[in-house]
Amino acid sequence: MDDPAQRAATAPPEEARLTPAEMVSRLSRANVLVVGDAMLDRYIHGHVERLSPEAPVPVLTIAREVALPGGAANVVRDLTALGAACAFVSVVGDDQTGSDLTGLIGGQPGIEPWLLVQGGRTTTRKTRFLAEGHHLLRADREQTDPIEARLGERLLRIARDAMAATSLTVLSDYGKGVLIDGLAAALVRIAGELGRKVLVDPSSGDCARFAGADVILPTAGELALATGMAVARDEEIEAAAAALMARYRFGAVMALRGAVGISLLGAGPPLHMALPREQTLDLFGVTDAVLATLAAAIAVGIPLSCAGRLAGAAARIVATRAGTVVPRPADLLAGWDAG
Repeated sequence: MDDPAQRAATAPPEEARLTPAEMVSRLSRANVLVVGDAMLDRYIHGHVERLSPEAPVPVLTIAREVALPGGAANVVRDLTALGAACAFVSVVGDDQTGSDLTGLIGGQPGIEPWLLVQGGRTTTRKTRFLAEGHHLLRADREQTDPIEARLGERLLRIARDAMAATSLTVLSDYGKGVLIDGLAAALVRIAGELGRKVLVDPSSGDCARFAGADVILPTAGELALATGMAVARDEEIEAAAAALMARYRFGAVMALRGAVGISLLGAGPPLHMALPREQTLDLFGVTDAVLATLAAAIAVGIPLSCAGRLAGAAARIVATRAGTVVPRPADLLAGWDAG
């Protein structure tokens, strides 16, 4: 005979019974801190009809120009597209690009920006030239040496206060000098002291400075560099992720495998999510969208395995649409069904 007490004791937790629609609706309750490298992304769109008489290069006739927050600021943009609230801590230079970026970030709703200014520093700017959607050239202006020590100390003080006021911390490293070794390790330590989970997108195979983070999201190449192991097949990804977790005390690894897809290890059985094979993929922005969606979901208590599937849906949406795309709640539901 069915025992109600036994049934209640063995029933899955409330979060495990959430429908995809219920999980997506929760994301707007997320309150996340993002710390990392801010940059300005400029897109110059036009068309090409001839080669230059001065050199064998195409002549781009410019039709429009767009400027958007990039780098860690794009993670913030993705989070706000999901309805989440964000605190954002970063560093810019005292140049026109820094001023433009500050205005763009400050003009978005749901963001509490803390953009510290370092005198004489060059704010990273990436300018992409596109003809009918096809990339012709990218021109970068950047400074990648570590931020000043005094500024780093101020950043840590602000980040500690912001961590106390938010539910989860994201460290978005683009290798532009903000998340240097000691500062990154201090942020992970402070988050632990405050009982906040930390998600990390590293810029290289140097994962040691993020030791102890809850989830790290390396590319397959970064995972191979960090472990010295092969990562071509699913079972190789699983072995490398297990080695990385053991070496640096990470709670889970979400490996970003380019056009192959995404693998989540450490949240129960391995979860391998493929990207569509029959479509042309645009992988620009996929990592930021995955990181933002995973962060928002975990911040509101969605189990990691389900949060991973939501992040996989975000990847499918962004990868199959041309241009700079942010995932929105309705997109996640469509992407979940497609997966």
